[in-house]
Amino acid sequence: MKKHLLTLSLLLILASCKQESKTITHKKKPSPTRIKPKAYGFHFEKTKDFLASISDSSKIWIVLAVNRTDKTNLKKMDSIIVPKDLTGDIAYYMPFPLKIKALNEVSKIVLFSYPTQSFAAYEYGDLIRTGPTNMGRKKDQTPIGLFFTNWKAEKTTSTFNDEWDLKWNFNIANKLGVGWHQYELPGYPASHSCLRLQERDAKYLYKWADEWVLQDKQTVKLNGTPVIVFGHYDFDAPKPWYQLVKDPNALNISAESIENEIKPYLSKILSEQQKRENTSQ
Repeated sequence: MKKHLLTLSLLLILASCKQESKTITHKKKPSPTRIKPKAYGFHFEKTKDFLASISDSSKIWIVLAVNRTDKTNLKKMDSIIVPKDLTGDIAYYMPFPLKIKALNEVSKIVLFSYPTQSFAAYEYGDLIRTGPTNMGRKKDQTPIGLFFTNWKAEKTTSTFNDEWDLKWNFNIANKLGVGWHQYELPGYPASHSCLRLQERDAKYLYKWADEWVLQDKQTVKLNGTPVIVFGHYDFDAPKPWYQLVKDPNALNISAESIENEIKPYLSKILSEQQKRENTSQ
């Protein structure tokens, strides 16, 4: 009798372990439900006129994103780009695709587009967050390529100027001192190589992305969330989003072009992801 009970207990433990393993890996959330705008198009509008005519905060956030700016800096602009229809989800006004099949096996990744000054976070190929960024200025350009999130700090001080407070800071290149964080968005690349975000986006990514795991002070045991920075910005040309007035699809980034950016790094990304999953089991 005791032998049978022992055998049964072992079977139950094994079954439990198998079930737990299934829930740890590839736990995909349902794709976000989004509201599509009824019409596409953009026009220039006097900033004062726009602010005087609108009070819906969700619509203001869309206009801020389109102009790659924040509330404080928007008020300093004489004219801004405004969508003709502001009833859609913010994702429809930004350039990243809602779905990227090449990322179907990638649990988390953040992409930063230099040419369009925008970011996107994906889970298993589904876009879950997108918005504006202001990246490195001409003489302090943000490095491009594959990175992984390292350490984070809810509030820290800039290495360039100790009077600059950086909120929701998440480092992606420890030796270079590059990371994303909340800071003012003047509406063009203006940072000293970091990836500036609106506070609500910086806070979201701060909580969502994974930190690295250190084996000791000199050795990284597990990398954090993969981050790819890609493309080049034309610092001598007008702001790229001004093109949207003539062509509302001018900045769109195709899934195919992103797949080409990801392809050289995909095996590395999946390998690092598997290490984390194996450790968590």
